[in-house]
Amino acid sequence: MNTHNWHVYGHDWAVDYLRKGLRHGRTRQAYLFTGTASIGKTVMAHTFASALNCAHPSVDARPCGECRSCRLMHTGNHPDMIYSELDSTTGALKIETLRDIMRRLSLKPYDARHRIAILANFEKARGQAQDAILKTLEEPPPFAIIILLANTTESTLATIQSRCQVVYLRPVASDTIRDTLIERFGSDPEKASVLARLSGGRIGWAISAAQDESVLGQRARALELLEGALSQSRKDRFKLAEDLSKDKLALRPLLELWQTYWRDLLLMTLNSPVKPVNVDRLTQLERFSRRLDSVGVERALKTTQEAMRLLDTNANVRLLLEVLMLDYPAA
Repeated sequence: MNTHNWHVYGHDWAVDYLRKGLRHGRTRQAYLFTGTASIGKTVMAHTFASALNCAHPSVDARPCGECRSCRLMHTGNHPDMIYSELDSTTGALKIETLRDIMRRLSLKPYDARHRIAILANFEKARGQAQDAILKTLEEPPPFAIIILLANTTESTLATIQSRCQVVYLRPVASDTIRDTLIERFGSDPEKASVLARLSGGRIGWAISAAQDESVLGQRARALELLEGALSQSRKDRFKLAEDLSKDKLALRPLLELWQTYWRDLLLMTLNSPVKPVNVDRLTQLERFSRRLDSVGVERALKTTQEAMRLLDTNANVRLLLEVLMLDYPAA
């Protein structure tokens, strides 16, 4: 369990690193927090930002949660915080958005020691859009701090990574997630164990699922779509692809979940002793493992991973999903 006041769980090493920088006055002007979706990047970034502007006289007590700056952060109304937004149509982090954020970041702080920009989903910023923040990274105003959040650094320009302090958030151990849910959020031990297993190390997802019953319901429906597609005709699969293509922003979490399912299925077809992540779908996984061979399952897994990569490009989403459905084996 953590021994600090950051309310960030499972990433004590990263918290200790950031707190040490604050304590010794070695704060960088650009950070890149990276790790799989729902692993805790957003909470880490907001807590770090709160600590950077907290007014408590003791650095080790920041964020105190009680000063004016901390209260404004908690309500989401801090005048010196700037947040990125994805384009509602394309799901991309557009160049115009980033240029506007850099312009606002250049203004002197209104109410705090730092003006801070948190750019979430930075993997959705394409090359030209990423270029829009390079000048600021190269010559940042002394009061400005940029925090980039990305699920992966694969599409992040090397010139940007070299100007950031990169903090890799690793999957959290299942036991740590279980204990956190029980001790910090009052979860039932049995439910906490199941959620810890289903999370695949994503403590943010586990906490959300513990607090909101609909999270598990959404997850179940997403996996039922995949299981249903395996026995559908090509026509029905194409109809599913058409329906899914209408909400691009929802596709990545869906495909990430499907990826875990295919990985579990591959391990089972290979008779691996590794336990599946999706323990609540064990009956269905066992049924499909008897009907499908490892070659077809591995191809489906690789195709899903490729589809996730292409989501961050200009690829036609409906066509991408149709190819995915054609490559999925029939059960």
